[in-house]
Amino acid sequence: MSNQFKAQIEAEWVLENHDGVAFKLGEVLNLLGAIESTGNITGAAKACSLSYRHAWGVLRQAEQQFQATLIETSRRQGTTLTQFSKRLLWANRRVHARLTPMLESMASELQEELSRLYATEPPRLRLHASHGFAVEGLMRLANDLSYLPLELRYRTAIEALNSLLRRECDIAGFQVPLGKYQSQALHHYSAWLRPDQHQLIFLSDRNTGLFVQHGNPKGVRGVEDLLRPDVRFVNRQIGSSTRHLLGLIIQDLNLDSNNIQGYDSTELTHMAVAAHVASDMADVGFGVETAACRCGLDFIPIARERYFFAVHKDILESELIKRFLALIRGDDYRGYMSQLIGYQAEGIGTVMSLDEAFGTEKLPAIS
Repeated sequence: MSNQFKAQIEAEWVLENHDGVAFKLGEVLNLLGAIESTGNITGAAKACSLSYRHAWGVLRQAEQQFQATLIETSRRQGTTLTQFSKRLLWANRRVHARLTPMLESMASELQEELSRLYATEPPRLRLHASHGFAVEGLMRLANDLSYLPLELRYRTAIEALNSLLRRECDIAGFQVPLGKYQSQALHHYSAWLRPDQHQLIFLSDRNTGLFVQHGNPKGVRGVEDLLRPDVRFVNRQIGSSTRHLLGLIIQDLNLDSNNIQGYDSTELTHMAVAAHVASDMADVGFGVETAACRCGLDFIPIARERYFFAVHKDILESELIKRFLALIRGDDYRGYMSQLIGYQAEGIGTVMSLDEAFGTEKLPAIS
C-alpha cells in the first residue's frame, strides 16, 4: 500500500517537580497563545477546543505549578498576559523555531524508512535546502496533497549543492543576492554549480534585512549600528547563506565583526532569530522580512535575494521533476507564496540556465 503513513515528530515541554511529578506544558502554552490573540478566555477556550471551565482549570493548575500569576483581567482591557506568561511564550517560540527544521528533517527520514517497507511505494523526489518559509510551505503542500511525495533534508546552501553534485539529492536550494554582492555569492558557490550539468528553477525574490524591536527603540538605521556598544546582535549559524551575505556587507563597509556584540551568538532559522529579538534577548537580528512580521518586529530592508533550485539537466524531463514543477506553478502554492510578507514569486517555476539567471555574470572557472 502506497503512502499509508505520514510521519510527524513533535516536541513538548515537560516540567518535573522535586517529587518526580511531570507537568506537560503543551495545553497551557496553546491556551496562553490563544489568550494573547483573542484577548479573552472565552475566545481562547473556543480556539483551543476547550470548555470554558476546563480552560480555567488549566490556567489555575499551571499557576500552582509555577507559583506565578499567568493572566490579568480588567473590564477595559479584557484578559492580558502577565510578563511571566509573555516570557514563557517567547521561550517556547524560540525552542520551536530551533527544533522545527531538525524535527521535520528527521520525520522525512523516518517517512523514507517506512516507505521502504512497501514494495509498491513510488520513488521520492529528494530535496536538500536551508530552512525557510517558501521551502517549508512547499514541503507541507507536496505531502498533504500527495503531489510527489517529497523527501526533505534541511541543509545549508553549500551542503545542499554539494549533495546535488554527488547525486545524493535531486534538487538543491540556494539564494543569490541581487546587485553588488551577486558576483561574490556566485564565487562562493562556484565549486558546486556547473553550467554544463545544472539548470535552475526560479522560486522567488525575498527581502532580507535587520530585525528590531517594535518602534525601533535603539534607533538602528543600518548594519553600521551593529558596532554600537548598546546594541546586542544575534546571528545565523556558521555556514548559512544569510550569515555569508551579512559578512559580505560588513566587509564592504570596512567594519570589524569582532566589535559586534553577539556576532558569535547564533540561531538556526530566521524565525529563531526573530523570536530571539522579540523576547528581548537581543536588539537586532538579520534575516528575511517574513520572520520579523510574524514576531511583531520592525524590519529594515538591506538586500534583495533570489531563491533558486538547482537540478541536473539529465533529469529535467523525468516524471518527478514534471510533477514538482506542476506543484510550484499551481494555484495552491502560488496562493501560499502570495501571503508571505517580503516574498515576490512572479515568474515562479521558470527553468533557466545559469547564464540566463545571472546575465553576463559568469561563474568563476574551477581550478
